[in-house]
Amino acid sequence: MSYSSSILTMILGAGPVVQLVLVLLLLMSVLSWTIIILKARIFKKAAALDEEFEIFFSESQSLSQVASRAKRMVYSPMANVFSTAYEEYRKLRADVKIENVPLKREAWIDVLSRSISKGIKLEIKELETALPILATIGNSAPFIGLFGTVWGIMRSFHDIGMKGSASLATVAPGISEALIATAVGLAAAIPAVIAYNVFMSQSSARQQELEAFGADFLNVVERDLLRRTAGSRCSD
Repeated sequence: MSYSSSILTMILGAGPVVQLVLVLLLLMSVLSWTIIILKARIFKKAAALDEEFEIFFSESQSLSQVASRAKRMVYSPMANVFSTAYEEYRKLRADVKIENVPLKREAWIDVLSRSISKGIKLEIKELETALPILATIGNSAPFIGLFGTVWGIMRSFHDIGMKGSASLATVAPGISEALIATAVGLAAAIPAVIAYNVFMSQSSARQQELEAFGADFLNVVERDLLRRTAGSRCSD
């Protein structure tokens, strides 16, 4: 009998509680790998689109051109942050023009900074969606597997008491079946924990890049405000 078939035999021969634990762990593992694959694609795509958008932003001559490009890059966190900040910038300009009340440069920067901060939080929250599920699986799967193991060992000792024999041939099969639950629990937990840490690290790096981009955007706006202020003074 091969090793794989013997494992299958032990699983099929396990008690109903241990089998239920194994099914639960299998479902958790499938869910974990589904999230890992989807998130890996999302983070990769977001990084590539952000790089493309950042290059376009640095080479563009006007914010309106960048805004037009950002509308077509809805899967880029950086483009979405820009769209949020630029929309606030347009509203401020419209309010100032309508009410004819000039705002101090510090007020512009303060309002836009809060808008950028809000946009970054929303994008990071979106990127980190479903990651707590990986953390939950990573933390709980070993204990669920351990529960199955403990229950299986209890069943084995009960069988020993019923048979009145404590030989290795009597104890080993039941304990082997029970230990499979712990192994499956670890198999479900380890990839989830590793993936969670990797994705959180990538999320932190993406947040830092978005914050740096926000500072660049504020610099562009500040230079624009200075030009407008200088132009109005010259006209006076």
